[in-house]
Amino acid sequence: MTPPTTGRVARAPRRLPGAPASTNAGRELSAGVPVEPGTARIAVDLLGGDEAPAVVVDGALRAFDADPDLHLVLVGPPEVADGVRDVLPPTQRHRISIRAAHNVAAADQPARSGRADTSVRAAVASVAEGAADAVVSAGATGATVTAAALLLGRWPGVRRPALVATLPALAGPVVLLDVGGSLEASPATLSRHAVLGAAYASVAHAVVEPRIGLLSVGTEAGKGDRARRAADPVLADQPLPVGGRYIGLVEGYELGHGARADVVVTDGFTGNVLLKAIEGAYAMAGGPPASGGAPRAAALLGIAGSVVVCHGAARGDDVASGIALAAHLHRRGAAAAISTLLADSGRDIRTTNTEVTA
Repeated sequence: MTPPTTGRVARAPRRLPGAPASTNAGRELSAGVPVEPGTARIAVDLLGGDEAPAVVVDGALRAFDADPDLHLVLVGPPEVADGVRDVLPPTQRHRISIRAAHNVAAADQPARSGRADTSVRAAVASVAEGAADAVVSAGATGATVTAAALLLGRWPGVRRPALVATLPALAGPVVLLDVGGSLEASPATLSRHAVLGAAYASVAHAVVEPRIGLLSVGTEAGKGDRARRAADPVLADQPLPVGGRYIGLVEGYELGHGARADVVVTDGFTGNVLLKAIEGAYAMAGGPPASGGAPRAAALLGIAGSVVVCHGAARGDDVASGIALAAHLHRRGAAAAISTLLADSGRDIRTTNTEVTA
């Protein structure tokens, strides 16, 4: 990931009265996402996550302290949001607005929760209505994806949006997608992931002419399951935006090296398992490499807006990292920039509001 901007020192995070002390000491706040100038209004789902709302409140306050141009739209129970605003200095309270929501999205009914009157839907609605620039949730991924697709619209050709995470590697950041947006592994889906990943690497991380690899069990042609074998020649013949080029099959260990590929494409099931295995390896090793922080949030690609998903077991600084990523993507105009790059490469990416299948 891009190294943090120097010159801004984050203060110790505030806590609501009675809240437990944070266990996040020694971890970077933004996981390598730079604090850039420009106002960013981020809608935060206070009820998303295993330990919500306490952990989300902790993360929101951390992000608020670290970024003086950040404005938060807190979506959840008004009494919780009011408590956040009350601990802030009076001169800073104008940077907080509140949208009431009381219902939590159910993990076992993502499609229904994405349509119902839940906090994640209300948070996405804040973006759709122009009250916020981006949304962050640590709630049920399926509900977040469904709400985003319904309220913000998808790009034509993107039937299943992809979640993209950035991994710190020895040679520089590596973009990995899909990490849980969809479990589908068809050649067409993997091909779309390659296009989206190339554009995202260019916009979010300023990677020039990104190298795209397809994750498999070996680098020789013909390796992998039926989906990988079918997708390999499709990717080899597919034009990629921003001068991207397909380098062929890559193996899992290459994500830690970063020497061959800047973007690694896989299906959401494999990517999610791999991402969590990498997080576990970091924990065993005492932390991620010095080249960047651990991936704590993923951006949703294929949606006409900036949406960031945090892990359900996120801690306070994980949520803060997700908010920082959302602000970063908004300030770079990521959704519009990626749309332009894809349009310039000859792909139709006009947005459309269509029904989402569960």
